Amino acid sequence: MSEQTQRVAWVGTGVMGSSMAGHLLAAGHRIRVHSRTRARAEGLIQAGAEWADSPAQAAEGCDVAFAMVGFPSEVEEVFLGPSGFLRARTPPKVVVDMGTSPPALARRIAEQAARAGVGALDAPVSGGDVGARNAALSIMAGGSESDFARVKPLFDRLGRIVVLQGPAGAGQLCKMVNQILVANSMVGACEAMVAARAAGLDAERVLQSVSGGAAGSWTLQNLVPRMLKGDWNPGFFASHLAKDLRIAREQTQADGRDLPGLELSERLFHGLEALGHGRLGTQALLKAWDEVVARLR
Repeated sequence: MSEQTQRVAWVGTGVMGSSMAGHLLAAGHRIRVHSRTRARAEGLIQAGAEWADSPAQAAEGCDVAFAMVGFPSEVEEVFLGPSGFLRARTPPKVVVDMGTSPPALARRIAEQAARAGVGALDAPVSGGDVGARNAALSIMAGGSESDFARVKPLFDRLGRIVVLQGPAGAGQLCKMVNQILVANSMVGACEAMVAARAAGLDAERVLQSVSGGAAGSWTLQNLVPRMLKGDWNPGFFASHLAKDLRIAREQTQADGRDLPGLELSERLFHGLEALGHGRLGTQALLKAWDEVVARLR
């Protein structure tokens, strides 16, 4: 499907959501936006987006309704709640969840959407604030091929890698795999920096040597430099990663697999959240490393 101007609803104006909606607005699409706090949507409104008082009002008569919110309870409210997307008098053609939720919730949204004659995609993303800002996200989708084809021109404005993984829930299952990699990579990076400092090495010089070799990763290139500067601002909230890892552990256990690396990462990030650092970036694991590890004992 070639790109044409579409009527788009957007719910969720956090660090990533605002950038993503902004890309669609800049491409000429007609955006109606809703957020729990209107002030967070002011930048988009000033750029030409229309404000809506609820997800249902945002979705009214739209081609596609997107949500980028943090927790499953919020996803359920936005899509299935009394003022949710599917309660619009004229429902959107397709609803899209771009956050991370349990695969079972994605399937339930798809089932209820189908009863209303609405298409549904679960399309979580990876790439953090940098990927959102640069329209360089990886988008992993679940749903029908026809719904995916309808939304693909919009996805292409948000990401560089856009892949349909399978039916409803498959996008969330792929994101589960992604988050296992992200979390275990972050734990490894923190351990490496702790070891470097304990050995008396200059962490900046160590990073120069290891980031371009076999140990190189997105985490080393983008988040370890923030760690070393003491920059704990969120590109992705630590509390959101803790939630994602709980979803991953529950799913893998239901699938009959034990993943000790995943279980350790989940404990570490839930420990970071318990210490009051959930609204910091995931790189804040290094900031509170000794305290978090002490909680494991």
